Amino acid sequence: MKQSQLLKGVLEGCVLAIVAKGEIYGYELIQALQQAGFNSVMGGTIYPLLAKLEKNGDLASRMRPSPEGPDRKYYHVTEQGRTSLAAFERQWQQLVVQVAKVLHKGDDADE
Repeated sequence: MKQSQLLKGVLEGCVLAIVAKGEIYGYELIQALQQAGFNSVMGGTIYPLLAKLEKNGDLASRMRPSPEGPDRKYYHVTEQGRTSLAAFERQWQQLVVQVAKVLHKGDDADE
């Protein structure tokens, strides 16, 4: 399975987690994801996702002047977004436990 297939399911939660740390604009968000190891993430994936999260009420934005070039759209997490992030974290932890059980099933028999 390609990483991109797995990533689709978790990218929304990862974006919310990064934005929850502080106001951020799109390119900065892409850099943060790439620094975390999501090297295949590009603007063509992130900008539509930001628009979806904003439309759904998980993010809000405002335009701010840029020290260089045009104004930038900065995103921040709403209360609804914090609730969505908490739900994602719970679901992620549950999934990690379930997958670990499947991957390591039978390991105890070796002991």
